[in-house]
Amino acid sequence: MKVVVSIGGSVLVPEPGADRVAEHAAVIEDLISEGCRIGAVVGGGGVAREYIGAARDLGANEIELDQLGIDVTRLNARLLIAALSEESVTAPALDYEEASEALRRDDICIMGGVAPAQTTDAVGAALAEYIDADLLIYATSVPGVYSADPNEDDDATKHDRLSATELVDAIAGLEMNAGASAPVDLLAAKIIERSGMRTIVLDGTDPDRIARAVRDGDHEGTDIVPDGAGAEPTYWAADEQ
Repeated sequence: MKVVVSIGGSVLVPEPGADRVAEHAAVIEDLISEGCRIGAVVGGGGVAREYIGAARDLGANEIELDQLGIDVTRLNARLLIAALSEESVTAPALDYEEASEALRRDDICIMGGVAPAQTTDAVGAALAEYIDADLLIYATSVPGVYSADPNEDDDATKHDRLSATELVDAIAGLEMNAGASAPVDLLAAKIIERSGMRTIVLDGTDPDRIARAVRDGDHEGTDIVPDGAGAEPTYWAADEQ
């Protein structure tokens, strides 16, 4: 089973420290020991937003801000690499071909950002499409995809299940610029839609939630189900035993 996990920077590194990074690394290694092949994409989180905000005040343009954010995602990716075993790559992959080659060698593949105007949400979706993954998981700081921003709208409701087309509709219209924050961005949603990628958006602040979702589909987030797919996934590890 090939799985891509996109880990938000605010989830992996909510503040400087090693504990959360080590917990995510342990979950990744446990899943690999159970036969999964894992690609992980790491976001920039609050640190990236702070740098981007400061650079914007200094007059940097959006492409320069994107490049700054990419640098931070790769620093966060290096933290995760440091916590992994020697089977991991030694540096973040800089493009999808390099990431795919790592997976073919049965290495643990780690990526940060890739290009300006593309968030790590989109990188995760593109990597999943490129390697023909069985499952894409977004480990975010919120429990799933909502009808509105739950931090700003008390009436926002969580979607338990969406088609890929419904996901695009739910995300469309959100403001997206360097440092923007959303569970999944519009480009990622469109890649998911075109690829037919089975996707889960969940609260990844407890890494064990990622493990349960991969092992048997057990989660309290939002299922993104491709058009034409059955009601239940058919490839969970638990179904193969």
